[in-house]
Amino acid sequence: MSGQPVAASVLVLAAGLSSRMGAFKPLLPLGGGTVIERTVQSALDGGARRPVVVTGYRGKEVADLLRRRWGEEVILTENPDYARTDMLASIRIGCRALPPCGAFFLLPGDMPAIRPSTFRALLSSWEARPGGVIFPTLEGYRKHPPLIDFALREEICAYRGGDGLRGFWRAHEGLIRTHPVEDAGVWLDLDTQEDYRRCLQHWNDMNRRS
Repeated sequence: MSGQPVAASVLVLAAGLSSRMGAFKPLLPLGGGTVIERTVQSALDGGARRPVVVTGYRGKEVADLLRRRWGEEVILTENPDYARTDMLASIRIGCRALPPCGAFFLLPGDMPAIRPSTFRALLSSWEARPGGVIFPTLEGYRKHPPLIDFALREEICAYRGGDGLRGFWRAHEGLIRTHPVEDAGVWLDLDTQEDYRRCLQHWNDMNRRS
């Protein structure tokens, strides 16, 4: 299946040191699995295929876990300079590993609580009008995961302007549109132990309601 284009892939960033958390974020327990497993699974449940995961710190542990879970369906690549580079460097590495697709979600590996319906809503919006970048918004704020047209992959890899990914978005503002969602999971990235506790509470509440 590696040569068959898919409508959407997902680029998951899991190379960081987790220094503010005081524990290794990808392997923290959540929902009967780990944070990184739940992050990838939410995108798959939302319609993404052939996920690309960029590893770095403790990368072999993450890679082994994901390979056991999804086999060759998951594409693994590494940022060997994770301790000295920014997020955009990992994004470039991940972009080069993307399978043929129409568009790809950009998803930090510490955002496990995004609802599959959010991914599906963005994908439906892109299918109705392909091209550019679609951000989910909550209360008017742009959040992750943006859905990025595959045609922009080369521009991301070539960008050398200032301020990393924020600078890239500013340089391409005319290509960006938004799609409002009702999903508190788009707020929940796990930088600190308090963030992790909030995520656990949100996860438990979400699953009780469902």
